[in-house]
Amino acid sequence: MTEVADRITGLVGALRAHGVRIGTGESVDAARAVEALGLTDRELLREGLAATLLHGPGQRAVFDPVFDLYFPRAVGGLEGSGPDRDALRDRLAEALAADDQAMMARLAAEAVDGMGGYGSSPGSDGFSAYQTLERLRPQTLLARVRADVRGRDGGGADFADRLLDDEIRRRIEAFRRMVGTEARRRVAERRGRDEIARRGVLPTADRVDFLFAGRDQLAELRRAVQPLARKLATRLAARRRRAARGTVDLRRTLRSSLSTGGVPMRPVLRRRRPVRPELVLLCDVSGSVSGFSDFTMLLVQALHDQFSKVRVFAFVNRLDEVTGLLGHGRADPDGLSARIRAEATLTGWHGSSDYGVALGEFAERYVDAVGPRTTVFVLGDARTNMSDPNLAAVREVARRARRVYWLNPEPRAQWGTGDSAAPAYADLAEMHECRTARQLGALIARLLPV
Repeated sequence: MTEVADRITGLVGALRAHGVRIGTGESVDAARAVEALGLTDRELLREGLAATLLHGPGQRAVFDPVFDLYFPRAVGGLEGSGPDRDALRDRLAEALAADDQAMMARLAAEAVDGMGGYGSSPGSDGFSAYQTLERLRPQTLLARVRADVRGRDGGGADFADRLLDDEIRRRIEAFRRMVGTEARRRVAERRGRDEIARRGVLPTADRVDFLFAGRDQLAELRRAVQPLARKLATRLAARRRRAARGTVDLRRTLRSSLSTGGVPMRPVLRRRRPVRPELVLLCDVSGSVSGFSDFTMLLVQALHDQFSKVRVFAFVNRLDEVTGLLGHGRADPDGLSARIRAEATLTGWHGSSDYGVALGEFAERYVDAVGPRTTVFVLGDARTNMSDPNLAAVREVARRARRVYWLNPEPRAQWGTGDSAAPAYADLAEMHECRTARQLGALIARLLPV
């Protein structure tokens, strides 16, 4: 039982390291779930622990690979010599055609054991899912598996064939995940579960660095815009209600206290008449920064009801207004970047970002969009490609605006290195490191005016 308790503790610690909030009570519930369910049925145990530890389906992407490390399907490698690649591919094609999950898991273990090892010394030996899949190439089995399934079930219409291809691709992707799970298990046995659970498991999308997020992770972030916007809108509405109560009017409070012998029993508040603020976004959409800017634009557009006016501008080395391209209810958020690049004028005679020219163009053409009720957010890494940063333009915007914030997706340690003008801009605008969607949500909730 001590070993089981250690595994539960390690599982909880690894999930906490990935941002899953787990309290003492939930940890106790997890231990009770293990006691009630036992260790015989591994999938039943998985679902029981997920029910006691997780707060939403979005956390399963982290939970499942971590669970596989602390409650693995097997221990050690397989007995016997390494598998023959062609024979293993033949067996895999049969398993995929039959959708035999147990056989696919067995073949994943054989493949990692025979094709995924690297290194020669005990201290450096490891296992690689990437190397295994590159040698096995299961994605090339689609045509063979399709033929096998057709032979069993008979031919079909073109539409049915397309559905069949999608189903086969799903099975191949499931096998690829099995290979990844098996490789992590083998490495964890050598290097320790705790280390691999923290470093070898992909974080949830809201904790992925914007600058390194892949296409699938960015797509997942875009799907999370509406739930995050609802949460932030609730927080902003609560802040607005608190702000509307006003502050204590000392003079009127003291006057009122005369009726109670000078004791201020009933504070008199100086009532506010809150007016919905205006918001302006200036977004660098060049290179890897574009994913960060796209997500922020979609989030602010989803919050448009919280402001009297929202105007959005995009730039690379030219600046153009793109507010209309984010029109409320506009379909296809995944195509936002393509729409902006197709319909807005963002570049001049070269394609590199130039903050000085773009900010100068805003100060010349659109400075009337900024007034005493306007909060301006600049989104970008402040890398000028060694061009003039045009601090005068930022100074003019800051002079006219209520507040100017700069959200920088680069780590703070890199500000001012190379062609970064971040320290110079930070002297004129309040600059914040904003590398993940979680950080962005916290900053938006704290910085947006009420």
